[in-house]
This record gives sequence, structure tokens and C-alpha cells, in this order.
Amino acid sequence: MIPLFKPYMPELPKLNEILHSGSLAYGSYSKQFEDSLKTYFNSPYILATNSFSSAISVVLSSYNIIEGDEIIVPPMACLASTQPFASLGLKIVWADIIPEKGTLCPDSVTTKITSKTKAIIHNHFCGYPGLVDEINVIGKKYGILIIDDGIECFGSEYKERKIGDCGTDVTVFSFNPVRVPNTIDGGAIIFNDKEKYEKAILVRDCGIDRAVFRNNIGEIDEKCDIDLRGYSATMSNVNGYIGYEQMKIVDNLIAKQRINAAKWQERLKTTIYSPIMTNLGEPNYWVYGILVDNKLKAIEKFRNDGYYASGVHINNNIYSVFGDKKPLKGVTDFYEKFVALPCGWWMEEDDN
Repeated sequence: MIPLFKPYMPELPKLNEILHSGSLAYGSYSKQFEDSLKTYFNSPYILATNSFSSAISVVLSSYNIIEGDEIIVPPMACLASTQPFASLGLKIVWADIIPEKGTLCPDSVTTKITSKTKAIIHNHFCGYPGLVDEINVIGKKYGILIIDDGIECFGSEYKERKIGDCGTDVTVFSFNPVRVPNTIDGGAIIFNDKEKYEKAILVRDCGIDRAVFRNNIGEIDEKCDIDLRGYSATMSNVNGYIGYEQMKIVDNLIAKQRINAAKWQERLKTTIYSPIMTNLGEPNYWVYGILVDNKLKAIEKFRNDGYYASGVHINNNIYSVFGDKKPLKGVTDFYEKFVALPCGWWMEEDDN
């Protein structure tokens, strides 16, 4: 059966050298990976982290979002996107989604805003771009931070601009094994604000300013104060090397996925299945998403045909850890119909 996900790994000719170099923590390849991301997204304010969860935590600390603060979140997302907020004690306020797209509904967001709202999390579900402009306008109108949750949408485009280069305050990406690219584990943050980026450099490294942390004989200087809530979140040199090598081919991998999506589009155009709306952007096609009338029957049908179809995620507002379990109509409608089909770079010419 053709899998829904498959980790990509390039040739790594320098891996053994790095492993025995004595330089395993954040180092030259971590920086080269960051530089390749800066070029890819046309942004000077990008940090790599050791995980997606760390990336989210660094962002929240950099913006002084603390326990008890409210954030608006769509429940139709990967649990890895939402659990960090619960772990930090934030009050999650669920907003509804557009049932034809799976992404955040601007009208619902507006109704959820209060004086305590500190951020709006905009998840681009399974790599399908949401309504970036509309959500960003809401943020500017109310003075609320907008965070694009790009956990699955590296390389996805909105109005011919990559998610991460659309003017959003902050964008966060994941590089876990089933993402493209992957660094085995890791994340990245794109800031639209130089001051917050510079603060995040310290937050990512336990609040430490390395320029003054040690004295002239290399000992920790007692005069150096730590006044930021920080994390040990830097990306290792090994993970950075893997990411750096993957960035050399990432456009080719995403191009293959878009070719596979076009094949699915052609194959399914005379069927009862409806593709997810993509009128304002071009997904990376991490998966190929369709809406069906009978979800379990469709999953069974495609699996019998040799494709590991799946619903991928479940709506997170069913979990008691988040408190609010009230149903949302758009979320329910979408979850009951959404099915993901394999669309990855690993599919061969005769697979679809």
C-alpha cells in the first residue's frame, strides 16, 4: 500500500565527520540551514529550533504571552500545534473553520475576540493555505498578534507568495520526520519584527546573551544577568546539516507533489469526491485533500485500491485538556467529510 507519509532523507556524506567533530550543538551547519531558509523566504529574521513545540514556546515568550492569557485557535489542527498552548497554561478559545477549506473562519474569529485576547493562531490545515489577508486585517484592526501555524505547509503559497512571506507577524514551521523538508526533528520561526527576532535569539538559548555570558578566561560571568524566560531550544549541528542538505532539493520534492495532485485532480474529476478549495493559493500537497459524503466508506475504498487514505487529524476540541469542548458547526462538517490521499514525492509514475 502506498503510504500517506514517508520521511525523505538525502545522501549525507559529511555526517560521520560531523558526528566525530566535537561540534554537535548549534554550529556552522545550523547557521547554514538558517541562511538557506532566509534565502528561501526572503527574510533576514529566521531562527531554527530543536522542535516545533520549542518554536511555539520561543514565540510566546518573545511576545510576553503568559499563563492565563487568551489565544484564539482553530481546533482542526495537529495536536502538536495545540498542546504547547495547554502546556504553558494559556486559555484556548476555539474558533470555527470554513467547512470547504478546513482553515480558520474570519467571521468566527471576530466573535471570539475579547480584551484578554493576546494572539490568533492561523493553522493552514494539511498544507492548504487559509485566508491570510483577512486574518491579518483582523490582527491589525484589534492590535492582536497573528501567528501562522505552518506545521504542514512549508512551500505552500497564498496569492503567489509563500506562507512565511505574506506579511504575517510570525510564522512557525515544523521539520519533524514526515514534513518536507525534515531535520528528523526541528522547527523554524519567521519574524516580521527585527526587535522580536533579536529577543528570540536570546529566548531560544535560555535567555543568554553569549557576547557577555563568559568573562575573559571563559568562565560564566556573575555580572551577566538573565532576565528572560527562555528555553534550551537551539538546533543541533547534525539536524542543521540534514536540513541544509534537504533545502537543496526541497523545491523538487514539492514540485513532484504538485504533479501528483494534478493527477489526482484528473482522476477524480468525474467522481462524487470534491477537492479542497485552493482558489487563493497553491498548497504544497503534503496530502491531497478531498471531501466525501461517507468518510469511512471512502477510506476503505482507497485503501482497497492501494492508497493509505486517512482523516489525518481529529478536531482538538474533543479533548478535556483544553477545557472548552463545545462543538463548532464548520469543524464538525469538515471533520465528517475530510479524507487525505497520498500525494508525496515517493509516488511513482504508475501509482496514480
